[in-house]
Amino acid sequence: MEMQDLMQQAQQLQSRVAEAQEKLANTTVRGIADNGACIVEMTGKYDLVSLKLREDISGRVADEISQIVLAALRDAKSKADEVIDNVMSDATADMPI
Repeated sequence: MEMQDLMQQAQQLQSRVAEAQEKLANTTVRGIADNGACIVEMTGKYDLVSLKLREDISGRVADEISQIVLAALRDAKSKADEVIDNVMSDATADMPI
């Protein structure tokens, strides 16, 4: 394969990855814990968009609330990881890496 072909493929890959990054920035996922007591939304780039707590959570102890928020964050991150894997796989499909 010639150097010019390699450079063209590299530019194409760079363009696809940039598009994928933009798509991830505009994609949101929702993490839910304790039957909706805490709902977290984040982008496919792990930026926190919102954190919502039900009013009835206020009667719980701080440690329990913290654990519920962490569970929602972990759920959202797991879903973001899956979205990232799918978007990046699509972006690099058919590209020699």
